[in-house]
Amino acid sequence: MKVIVTGATGMVGKGVLLECLDNPDVQEVLSVSRKSLDMEHPKLKELLHQDFSEFDSIANSLKGYDACYHCMGVSAAGLDEKTYSERTYGYSMALGTTLFGLNPAMTFVYVSGQGTDSSEKGRTMWARVKGKTENALLSLGFKQAFMFRPGVIIPLRGIRSATKLYQFFYDYFMWLIRLIKLIAPKSIVNTTQLGKAMLACTVHGYPKNIIEPKDILVLADEI
Repeated sequence: MKVIVTGATGMVGKGVLLECLDNPDVQEVLSVSRKSLDMEHPKLKELLHQDFSEFDSIANSLKGYDACYHCMGVSAAGLDEKTYSERTYGYSMALGTTLFGLNPAMTFVYVSGQGTDSSEKGRTMWARVKGKTENALLSLGFKQAFMFRPGVIIPLRGIRSATKLYQFFYDYFMWLIRLIKLIAPKSIVNTTQLGKAMLACTVHGYPKNIIEPKDILVLADEI
């Protein structure tokens, strides 16, 4: 199996990337990002691409892959809806449309978030935009498409968040996250479980397109 990972310079993408590299069923991992990962692995290929509003110009380099794990995302903090939509809906649809044209039989996984608004009509801006993005990706027609909605994510394997505020929270309030996990064990996942869950739904499928934390935990146990 050959897979594409976007956002591998971030916390979620890095976690997914490491699980893909470790999995014996994955022969090749292509990281698509703006900057280099500064790491080497026999399975890893890097494709640096600056303009995420279009992927047709690099389409030839995206041929022949069985799955795409689209982990790239931006925080809505400080952004108006137009800008956030361009960087969330616009970038995701540009990638999804190009990949569908190359291989509609591939599995496409998009990392969204808990609280995403599938109706696209709620009051919360980021939730509306992510709901619109999910709906549009699901409508493209991929053989398999899954929208992952993790809540709080625990970074493992030395991974750190690229968002300073999030990393501050992990540095000083991990005790609180672990306490919440003790009280509600199915509400929190880690980066390893996310990566394994994506691989599992690619190989085995799943009866739901919207993947919540409890589904991630079920899928992670299959790999």
